[in-house]
Amino acid sequence: MTRKQSKSFQSRLKAIDRAKKYSPEDALKIVKELSYEKFDASIEIHVKTGIDPKKGEQVVRGSVVLPHSTGKKKRIAVFAEGDQAKEAKKLGADLVGGQELIDEIKKTGKVDFDVAIATPDMMKGLAGIARILGPRGLMPSPKNNTVAAKVKSVIDEVLKGRIDFKNDSGGNVHCVIGTRSVDADKLLANYHAFFDALRRARSSTVKGVFIKGISLSSTMGPSISVAV
Repeated sequence: MTRKQSKSFQSRLKAIDRAKKYSPEDALKIVKELSYEKFDASIEIHVKTGIDPKKGEQVVRGSVVLPHSTGKKKRIAVFAEGDQAKEAKKLGADLVGGQELIDEIKKTGKVDFDVAIATPDMMKGLAGIARILGPRGLMPSPKNNTVAAKVKSVIDEVLKGRIDFKNDSGGNVHCVIGTRSVDADKLLANYHAFFDALRRARSSTVKGVFIKGISLSSTMGPSISVAV
């Protein structure tokens, strides 16, 4: 069922120039104004890249600790045993376990977390649920620093506002940089931090234009084009 939009929202929507590419500052302001969700909606950035997603060497993958919290708490799963498992529980990880946690996920297919961290010794066992974690972008990997002998530093980064990103099958990158309740200046700082990390994630094998298009939106709001 389509939600009925207020006259106020419709009038603001008409004020958007669909042919215009806005500055990040103006786009964020408009996105916040046109976010009509009753909940604290996410502010999302969508980037169309010039990579060939069929070529593994051109995959865009990276992470960045945003200067300001996204406003949303991430559920953390840590695959570890012994002292590292105890450390993860002490730091507040939501799910902690070794082979028994892997077996549970394999049996139920249930993935109730946003970030997965693992110690190197757990990677062999995790191969058994790679088909479950992989499509969701949750498979721990040294490339995005989610495989570590000492889990403390990784958990600390996630709690501080670290985000991981990877292109989808169409070569696009999607990322949440905050929520509507986050101040505009803080959203802008997160926006720039994400883009710095995205540019660093560019493979040397990518030729031509890397970033072809940018847009910002709230969870259910309209998309605003941003100048590259």
